[in-house]
Amino acid sequence: MKKILMASAATMALAGAAQAQESITLGVILGFTGPLESLAPGMAMGAEMAIAEVSESGLLLDGTTVTAVRGDSTCIDSSAANAAAERLITSDSVSGIVGADCSGVTTSILTNVAVPNGMVMISPSATSPALSTMEDDGLFFRTAPSDARQGVVMADIIMERGIDTVAVTYTNNDYGLGLADSFASAFEAAGGTVTMVSAHEDGRADYSAEVGALASAGGDALVVAGYVDQGGSGIIQAALDTGAFETFVFPDGMVSQALIDNFGSDIDGSFGQNPGTDSEGANIYQSMASDEGFDGTSPFSAEAYDAAALILLAMQAAGSTNPGDYAQHVMDVANAPGEQILPGELARGLELIAAGEDIDYVGASAVELIGGGESAGNYREIEIEGGELVVAGFR
Repeated sequence: MKKILMASAATMALAGAAQAQESITLGVILGFTGPLESLAPGMAMGAEMAIAEVSESGLLLDGTTVTAVRGDSTCIDSSAANAAAERLITSDSVSGIVGADCSGVTTSILTNVAVPNGMVMISPSATSPALSTMEDDGLFFRTAPSDARQGVVMADIIMERGIDTVAVTYTNNDYGLGLADSFASAFEAAGGTVTMVSAHEDGRADYSAEVGALASAGGDALVVAGYVDQGGSGIIQAALDTGAFETFVFPDGMVSQALIDNFGSDIDGSFGQNPGTDSEGANIYQSMASDEGFDGTSPFSAEAYDAAALILLAMQAAGSTNPGDYAQHVMDVANAPGEQILPGELARGLELIAAGEDIDYVGASAVELIGGGESAGNYREIEIEGGELVVAGFR
């Protein structure tokens, strides 16, 4: 079926020549400030590494070069995020956007900026289940799985560790609410008890009242569905200060080196999960990132590399850098059948597409897109031992 949608080699050559530009720009819009600012650099460098790999190959649409331009989503300020996206489209004339990061600003940009301007967005980290049913005109995709799946995975991990009662606190936004609802439903379906589900606001100096209420409700562990650079860490500190909880469960927004820097061995025995895989592509990517001087295991970094790669490979498949043309090819290049493409092999992928061959982009995160552009998803299970973040397995 993919071959029906893709141009023949001859047609591709003509289309590429017609659509080729001397250079194009991709936007990378992430929360370089705000509650996930510790994660943004690794994500940006992942996306920019893919962009540089394609540009330096000279194989995109008869030698089109690609540069990256960054925009700050702030993660939490929709007005600022929309303005940044508008600038990328109107001033920087981007041909696609990697991002955004947090679910709320991603939803806002998609609705208010991307769809009205016909712009493709591929988010490496927006995980709200609500994004699955957004009216996106076929322009939105994501390389991180929905929290509808993370909730089930987290419930399984907790139950397997012999914990059957938990309290839940979540950051009061689309991401936190969607994940809390998904998890609570899955945990109770598995036979567990959720003693309390309570929102917390980011940016507060004191979370003792929130923690006091959660402690009164009880539970053998506290699930913190928050942001490590904001209220999530405040909740943990208040719990440690009062002795309210000793064991914490960390979803993806909390899993980073900043968590260890903040708490070290004080949270030994705690655990959690974030998107990740032990695939061949993941190992290759981590080595490539190390060569470039950054940590390829940083949360959502691999997914950001894959987001940029998918945009550029889809352009090659469409013979066009126009988002309206290449959006329909993202699913084609992401999935079987075809030659598998791993990190570092983007030039080979471009060559195969130009020759009229199918590719199956596996990438750094074992990409498989389902539904309307959702990631099927893999998770890395982590635990804190001796003040260090240790990988306990993959799911």
